[in-house]
Amino acid sequence: MAPSATVDALASALVARFLRAKGYSETLEAFIREAELAPDVGQISGDDTNNWTIHSLLEEKETYDQTVSFERYGANGQQAALWTEPAPSNPVIVQTPSSSNILAASVEQWQNPSGDAAEAAADGAPAQSYIVSTGADRQVHVLKTAQNNAAVTSFSSLSDSPVLSFLSILQGRYILMTNMTGRLLLQHGSQMLDSRKDHAKYAVKVVTYQDKADPSKWWVATAGWDESVMLYCLDIPDEADASALKIGEPVARIKLTSNPESLLFVPHVDTNELLLLVSRRDSTSIYYYEVGAGSEEADATQANDGQSEQSPREARLLGTQNLAPHSNAWTTFSPAHMALSPHDSGLLAVATSTLPHLKVIIVRLLFPTRKIVEQSSPAALEDRLTQATQAMAALDIQNREDAAILVQANTFAPQTAYSSPQVAWRPNGSGVWVNGDDGVVRGIETKTGKVIATLKGGHEPGCKVRTVWSGYVSVPQESGDPIQEEWVISGGFDKRLVVWKV
Repeated sequence: MAPSATVDALASALVARFLRAKGYSETLEAFIREAELAPDVGQISGDDTNNWTIHSLLEEKETYDQTVSFERYGANGQQAALWTEPAPSNPVIVQTPSSSNILAASVEQWQNPSGDAAEAAADGAPAQSYIVSTGADRQVHVLKTAQNNAAVTSFSSLSDSPVLSFLSILQGRYILMTNMTGRLLLQHGSQMLDSRKDHAKYAVKVVTYQDKADPSKWWVATAGWDESVMLYCLDIPDEADASALKIGEPVARIKLTSNPESLLFVPHVDTNELLLLVSRRDSTSIYYYEVGAGSEEADATQANDGQSEQSPREARLLGTQNLAPHSNAWTTFSPAHMALSPHDSGLLAVATSTLPHLKVIIVRLLFPTRKIVEQSSPAALEDRLTQATQAMAALDIQNREDAAILVQANTFAPQTAYSSPQVAWRPNGSGVWVNGDDGVVRGIETKTGKVIATLKGGHEPGCKVRTVWSGYVSVPQESGDPIQEEWVISGGFDKRLVVWKV
């Protein structure tokens, strides 16, 4: 049935149902006769889905208007911040060596993944970029970025459970992975160097950061569904033997009251002090934790308390930033996935767990200062004189948090409580991509929050898109130098790995 015919049938049923409910039998008979409708039109059926009434429609419209009032869209001013064309839209389905649900996929650098001695490059040599995907069958596939996307190698015995997160460091010299049993894996080429299990289950995320003051120092953080975050510090000198590197004991941990959702290393915009951003379930806030500074003081305190040297210290909480500062609900959503802008280290895109549709928040980070941290100490709180002073201070913080939210928009990407929201920036910063449970990848304009692009035809309609990645890829050519292309990579529970190209 055509859309217009469907609308006409619904309107006729609504009018007939209204006349039946009010007892206007003569008017109902005349309406059915003039409109040439079925005699039973407008009768209540056993299926509540089709039992719309004028009153229920008005209630639905009122609920929708109330929801829209909480959304926030940017102005159409700065043209440089608007969605740029051309953008990826053409799907290319990549054939993976095995067929299973895709859990994670991206383009990463990897030095000699096949382990071929004839092709092995010396440590520190430029690595090639590959498409890396992980599946529910515990396999990790490495594929070429060239036109045919041929498979390079697959690791079937790398992990004892499906890999949930991975990334490369030092131009692909090392690969870090986390899996469903809570392990952190360290890979070099085709060789497994080390494995640790500091999480009880589901290590869902791994992030890294290279220390600017000491380039040989790498910070690594993992999030596990045992309500904890582990922090590691890897010392990787340039002249070190690559095969001798070990992960080592965690240097700090963060114990939460619910499972963590997303992690990010961010240097402080003013002091360059390294901070770890954490979002967790059942909380609308972003938490700022101290990473490097203060570790010596914490270690000394730990020693004075007689704690074991093997026990990692507790990372210090510096501050929080609420993404729903004026909400009076207990919990409205959780920041399920966070991604930093590629051109602004203080601008954050957040995919939320809102139901039934994913919402995107573009927010300016409010970095905590030492003064704020000191004022939030118990000694400082005792010096506050009245409840009115505390209320005014809390309102001032809420207003700052509210002003930091630039865009808060509905993407209309359906999701459930079991979904895994993801957000990925376009490399030029003009927009973000989000996944959904309907087989569609959506592009949202950063400046206005409007849905500009819908990528269809790659995944099966109605399937869950589990992961999405975006960036520039160096694509080798048969002759000549490689060319830079903007790609979007998505993987779903239809067992498809899709590369979207311009």
